Amino acid sequence: MKLDVLIRTYDAPPVSEREILRYAGCREADPTVEALLHTCFAEAEPKLTYQVCYRELPVKIADGVCDFGCFSVTSAKLSKQLNGCKNVLLLGATVGIGLDQLIARYGKISPAKALLFQAIGAERIEALCDAFGEDFEAETHTKLRSRFSPGYGDLPMDVQKDIFSVLDPTRHIGLFLTDRLLMSPTKSVTAFIGIESNI
Repeated sequence: MKLDVLIRTYDAPPVSEREILRYAGCREADPTVEALLHTCFAEAEPKLTYQVCYRELPVKIADGVCDFGCFSVTSAKLSKQLNGCKNVLLLGATVGIGLDQLIARYGKISPAKALLFQAIGAERIEALCDAFGEDFEAETHTKLRSRFSPGYGDLPMDVQKDIFSVLDPTRHIGLFLTDRLLMSPTKSVTAFIGIESNI
């Protein structure tokens, strides 16, 4: 088990236009929407970065409390999600600040473009987390549970402070936590991921 924080930088994962359009609320895309999406993606692509930092921690679960050694969390839903796991990944991931800048710029002059940039960011961060998970499973011959992030179910947002203290993602991947417990860049994820026994 690795106790230090590890960092990975990725090339762009495969893109799902269908997922981007789903995040944008479009059930079907007409040629005009598709053309606008291609324009937006071409502008966003050079501004995207794909960075992950993570740390493997032990976990002990009792009475709805998850004890990770360096901190503990009270959450019945996280306890259920991690039940049976001896170790957990603590993850921080981001696709960078560039999309936030585009969203802010176009929010004033083109709401349609701003919406598509939001959707691109949602699809890109999910694709990054999926790529990381697939790589970790292949390299370690383990199976990962679904990601569980602060704010899900009964997992309080306050746990972000513990995650940031352990991972130090500000130093490692440029991910900041505001006083209101919001992340910057916004297209970022922190999560607990249960590690099942070797397969």
